[in-house]
Amino acid sequence: MIRSMTGYGKSQQLIANKKTIVEFRSLNSKQLDLSLRLPPELKTMEYEIRSHFADKLQRGKIELTVTIETDAGSNDLLVDEQIAMNALMQLKSLAEQLQIKLPDDILLSLMKFPGFFTTADVELPESFLEHLIELSEEAYNGFDTFRLLEGQALKTDMQPRIEQILELVNEVEKLETQRTEGMRARIMRNLQEIADHPRFDPNRFEQEMIYYLEKLDISEEKQRLRQHCQYFTETIDEYNAGKKLNFISQEIGREINTLGSKANDASIQRLVVQMKDELEKIKEQLFNVL
Repeated sequence: MIRSMTGYGKSQQLIANKKTIVEFRSLNSKQLDLSLRLPPELKTMEYEIRSHFADKLQRGKIELTVTIETDAGSNDLLVDEQIAMNALMQLKSLAEQLQIKLPDDILLSLMKFPGFFTTADVELPESFLEHLIELSEEAYNGFDTFRLLEGQALKTDMQPRIEQILELVNEVEKLETQRTEGMRARIMRNLQEIADHPRFDPNRFEQEMIYYLEKLDISEEKQRLRQHCQYFTETIDEYNAGKKLNFISQEIGREINTLGSKANDASIQRLVVQMKDELEKIKEQLFNVL
C-alpha cells in the first residue's frame, strides 16, 4: 500500500520515573533527511536511535523529537545562577540607558531567558535505551498509520485520473476514422497535383508516402500508453512505490507528447491537452508519495 511522506505520530510514558515523549513529524523530500532532537542526557544514544529507524523511514524530511519532562518540584531542575545574574545585569544596564524603571516582577522576565533553568546531571539506568526504543516504536507505528491513511487518500485522487486518461485514449480512437478520412482526402488532392507534374517519380512518391503514413500512425503510442497506465494501476498498491510511480508517470508523459505531435488533428489535440492536465495533477500528488 502506498504511503504519504507527510505524517505525524506521538507516544509517551514514564521511563525511570520520567515522563518521556517521542514524536515523529515528516514532510516530502527526495532523499532521507532524518533530524534528531534529543535532550542533552540522551545525546550518547543518538547513533542507536538513528540506526534503528533509518531503514524503516527510507525517504522524507523527518524530525524525531524526544522530550523528557521534569517535574517543577524535582531536585533535577536547577537555576543557572550565572546566567540569571548576567541577564539581570544586562537588564539593569539597559534600563539605565533608557531611563526606565525595572518592573517589580523582574524575576518572571529572567525566567524566560534561555538557559535560566537547567537540569542536574542524572545517570540514566542501562535499560533506558531499550525502553526508549520501545516507546519510539509505538510513536512510529502511529506515524506509519498516519502516512498509510494519507497514502490511500492520494491513491483515491490519482487512480480515477489514470482511468480518465484511458477513457481519453478511447475517445482518440473514435476520432481516428474522421482523422483518417481527412488525411486520405488531402493526400488524394496532393496526389493528383503530383501525378500531373512532368517530372513525377512513382518510386520516390511511394517512399515518401510510406514515410508520411508511418510518421502519422499513432497505433504504437496508444498501445504503450495503455500499457503504462495499466502498470501504474498495478504498482500503486506496492510497498513504497513512489519512485517507481514517478518513472511510470514520466513514460506516460512521453507517450502523450508523442501522440499529440503525431495526431495532426485539432479534435485529438484537445483530448491530448486533457490527458496532460490529468497527468500533471497525478505528478503533483506523487511528490508526496513515499
